Amino acid sequence: MKLIDPILAFHAELQQIRRDIHAHPELCFEEHRTSAVVAQKLQEWGIPVIRGLGGTGIVGKITNGDGQRAIGLRADMDALPMTETNTFEHRSKHEGKMHACGHDGHTAMLLGAAHYLSQHKNFDGTVYLIFQPAEEGGGGAKRMIDEGLFEQCPMDAVFGMHNWPGIAVGRFGVTAGPMMASSNEFEVIVKGKGAHAAQPHKSIDPIMVAVQIAQSWQTIVSRNISPLEAVVLSITQIHSGSATNVIPDEATLIGTVRGFSAANIDLAERRMQAIAEHTAAAFDASVEFAFKRNYPPLINHAKETAFAADVMRSIAGDDQVDAQVEPTMGAEDFSFMLQEKPGCYAFIGNGEGAHRDIGHGLGPCNLHNPSYDFNDDLLPIGATYWVRLAESYLNK
Repeated sequence: MKLIDPILAFHAELQQIRRDIHAHPELCFEEHRTSAVVAQKLQEWGIPVIRGLGGTGIVGKITNGDGQRAIGLRADMDALPMTETNTFEHRSKHEGKMHACGHDGHTAMLLGAAHYLSQHKNFDGTVYLIFQPAEEGGGGAKRMIDEGLFEQCPMDAVFGMHNWPGIAVGRFGVTAGPMMASSNEFEVIVKGKGAHAAQPHKSIDPIMVAVQIAQSWQTIVSRNISPLEAVVLSITQIHSGSATNVIPDEATLIGTVRGFSAANIDLAERRMQAIAEHTAAAFDASVEFAFKRNYPPLINHAKETAFAADVMRSIAGDDQVDAQVEPTMGAEDFSFMLQEKPGCYAFIGNGEGAHRDIGHGLGPCNLHNPSYDFNDDLLPIGATYWVRLAESYLNK
């Protein structure tokens, strides 16, 4: 592992920053304290700061030479609405809020790179340090873009990174093309006619209609979409009724659809609506159908992915980089940035959880788990990757 010595020397301070952020989690678009910490550190190191993009977003700018070429490095800052079960010293001080996805570590790694780059400008161009709010369902990346991120900060390419439990520390994972799925939500209200449970013939039972719809929807993936492509349709909630002796008027189906192709998502939405409407009609019921597009699929650009993988190999060695890592059905709003600019999103190994301090919860160290904690051993690795990526892209 070829890590940068000044970054290794800065490790203890980065850990302190990371744990401070972990102890003070803030939800999407509420990252006021976190963004203030980031801005203060950047300004201490002499880095000009743009504030307010995306509400609480921060962008630092480091320029050397003529500044004609530019690269963007992005980290997310928000936490999740979860209650942490860890009891170690840096556990969340805000009940019901937790850094359970490692955005505290992502922020600290990019700050580590910022600190080094501000002192060692071994590049020719501009590095934009993008600290983004509201990745967890808020679409903070899109809001930053809509508010002028790429106009105010013109860059040739943009790169992102996420810690990944299950991948060993010191390893990287990346793949060209689809890396993470699109995320979409649906809510379907089946409208029937209520009656006494002892007189079902006087009802139009919305529960039975909902059951028929739920079963029929499963044929969309198995019979309408190519078996060579991946789509997930999950019904995660069914709500109806309030008493054991009452057939209710309505039943609601809620869930998510995910996939790597916009065309497949379009197909799934059309078939879901048609099946729901026609099934309901067959029972003399009706439906209200709503389908919400959240994040598009995250598609890595081939050239930038190959470049990023080469940088990873220069740091960790050839055998520590999986350049064809398995994509995930998880979603990421960095996908909006990759729709606007060429770039690459990568995974950095977070290990299996053995790093956690005494007092961690009994659960696994998985993302979005109440006993998760970011592995501080990653801080110099991720910061080194960001630095070498910028230096190589803006090679003198």
